Parts: sequence; C-alpha cells; structure tokens
Amino acid sequence: MSRHVRTVRRVVRGLVAVGMVGIGILHFVDPEPFVRIVPPFLPAPLALVYVSGVAEILLGLAILPRKTRRWAALGLVALYVAVFPANVYMAVAGIQLDPSSPMPGWIAWARLPFQLLFIAAALFVRHADPPPSSAARSARGSGDHEVGRDDSRAA
Repeated sequence: MSRHVRTVRRVVRGLVAVGMVGIGILHFVDPEPFVRIVPPFLPAPLALVYVSGVAEILLGLAILPRKTRRWAALGLVALYVAVFPANVYMAVAGIQLDPSSPMPGWIAWARLPFQLLFIAAALFVRHADPPPSSAARSARGSGDHEVGRDDSRAA
C-alpha cells in the first residue's frame, strides 16, 4: 500500500472518529431533533436516540485502534443502515430538525445518498495499516533508505 493511501486512510479515519463521537454526544446534549425523526412505527424514540448515541460514540472511538478497527467499521456500517429509516422518514414526512430555523425540503432528500458515502468511508478505513517492513524500519534507522524504493509491497 502506498504511503499516500495510508495517509488518506488515516485522515478519513480521524474524520469518521471525530464526526461519530461528535454526533453521538449531540444525541445526549440535544436529543429532541433526533427524537423528532424516529419513525412512528418504532417504540421508545428517546431510548433509541440514546442507544444510537452510545453506539456512535463507542464505534467512533473504536475505529481508531488497530485491534478494534475492523469490527468498529462493520458496526458503523450496521449503524448507518439502522438509522437510514429515520433519514427517509425525515425526508418523506418533511420533518425539520430545528423548526425555528427550517431548511429547504430538498436538503433532507439530498442527505439520503450520503449514507452510502458514510458506509464507503467506514469500509475504506476498516483495514489496519500494515506496520512498515523490517527492511524499511532498518533503512530509516540507519539512514540508508534507497530513494524511490517502495517498501510497502513487502508488508
């Protein structure tokens, strides 16, 4: 894997983690907008908002360590699928997250495809970055690294 791909993966992983932890915290700080978009056929909207908030925080944190990354990413995919009905309900029923500051209806519809982007991001970052090969570590340590050599293939 190229150094560029590893760097992009780390940045995206950080963005996913910060985004998930941040939105998870919002589920507790201001749960009402989230309660509003829970479809009426689901029971206990506030409890579901709290459960999804906990899941978002835990999975956002778990995406960072190598040991939990793969399972956390798969958990995020499951979470994105699980909350999709709330996003659909929001668009279909014209629910406003903040009725005092309404957004145009098309924004709720435009949000729906972003679930696929979030799923793709979770799947992209699920791979653990391979540790540098022993040859790369010794070359870096001794200052003898060959210019142009791609050590990532050895991992």
